[in-house]
Amino acid sequence: MNEDHFNMQMRKFLKQVGVTSQTEIEKAVRSALYDGRIAEDATIKATMTLEIPTLGTVHKVEALIELKDEDIEDEHRHGD
Repeated sequence: MNEDHFNMQMRKFLKQVGVTSQTEIEKAVRSALYDGRIAEDATIKATMTLEIPTLGTVHKVEALIELKDEDIEDEHRHGD
């Protein structure tokens, strides 16, 4: 196995995953805000599942995505 080539291929894949995932999340959030399905200050649970059937690998990452930044809100309230 060529480590450099393998690492480059992984980086390409992860970049594609990151860019396309961000686009999909942004579209879904905007649509849900527009339709009134979520509030402007919602916190959304997201799950990303990586599957590599050939290797028998399934890897899940879960995170909360907050739409409202409490620190910025505090600054606006206190005039900082």
